[in-house]
Amino acid sequence: MSLPPLTLYLAAPRGFCAGVDRAIKIVEMALEKWGAPVYVRHEIVHNRFVVDGLRAKGAVFVEELDDCPLDRPVVFSAHGVPKAVPAEAARREMIAVDATCPLVTKVHNEAARHSENGLQMIMIGHAGHPETVGTMGQLPEGEVLLVETVEDVGRLVVRDPGKLAFITQTTLSVDDTADIAAALKARFPAIVAPAHDDICYATTNRQMAVKAMAGKIDALLVIGAPNSSNSKRLVEVGANAGCAYAQLIQRATDIDWRALEGIRSVGITAGASAPEVLVNEVIDAFRARFATTVEMVETAVENVEFKVPRILREPA
Repeated sequence: MSLPPLTLYLAAPRGFCAGVDRAIKIVEMALEKWGAPVYVRHEIVHNRFVVDGLRAKGAVFVEELDDCPLDRPVVFSAHGVPKAVPAEAARREMIAVDATCPLVTKVHNEAARHSENGLQMIMIGHAGHPETVGTMGQLPEGEVLLVETVEDVGRLVVRDPGKLAFITQTTLSVDDTADIAAALKARFPAIVAPAHDDICYATTNRQMAVKAMAGKIDALLVIGAPNSSNSKRLVEVGANAGCAYAQLIQRATDIDWRALEGIRSVGITAGASAPEVLVNEVIDAFRARFATTVEMVETAVENVEFKVPRILREPA
C-alpha cells in the first residue's frame, strides 16, 4: 500500500540555544571534574529528556539549597536564581557553579542598575516561572512589580510614576510583550525601557521561523516540555499566525495521529531546550506513515556561543 504524501516544513532556527547548550555543558563538566553526584537546583533546563540524561550520569535535581549536602557541588539552573541563593551557598562554603544564561544575567544587571538609580522596576513575565522568580529576587521585596497582561498594567500601584523602568522575562511572546510594553509607556510616559530587547535572540528567532511557515502548513507541532515557557509561546505564535492545529509534544509518542488525518503539510519546530534527537525522532515517525518530503524554512542563522564559568576551566 502506498503511503499518503506529506510535506514536513522544518523551522530553522529550532532547538537548543547557546544558553541551554552552555548549561548542559556546565553540568557535564562538573560531573567530570568532581564526580557524581553533582546537585542541580531546579531542572537545569526545562526538558525531561535532557534532565533524565543528566540524571543517568549522576546529576541530582533538587528544588532548594537545603536539599543539597554541604560537601557536594551545586549548579544553579539556566533560568537564574534569587540573589539570596548564591549568597547562602557562599555562607555555607559550598562549591557553587552558576549556569544562569548570560542573557538572563544581563536582565539581572539591568534591574540592579536601575534600582541603584532610584527606579522601581516593573517586570513583564509569568508568575512562578523560575526565571521570573530569580529576576525579581535580585532586588528587595516590593522593588519589582510583576505584570502578565495588558490588563495588569491598569491595576499597577507604583511608588512614583516618574521613577519607573521595565524589564522582561527572556522567553516571552514578542508580540504580546510589545502590547504590554506599549500599555506601560502609555500609562507611565516617563518609564525607562530596556536599551535592547530583553527577550533573547533565540526566542525571537524561533518565533519568526514559525510565523514564516504558518501560511504553508495544515498543522504545527512544537517539540518541548509543558513547563517550557519559550516552547508554549511557539504554540501560541503558531495559532495566532493562522495554524488551525498547533500542539506541544514532548516527543514522537505524543503525536495525535487521528488529529492529523487527511493533512498534506506539517510544520515542526522545537523549543530552545529540546535536543535535535527528538526532532529526528518525530521526522522518523512521519516517514513511517507518510511519503514524506522535508523542506527547511530558515529565517536566521545562529552562531552565538557562551563561555562556561572559570571554576570549571581551572584544575580541580
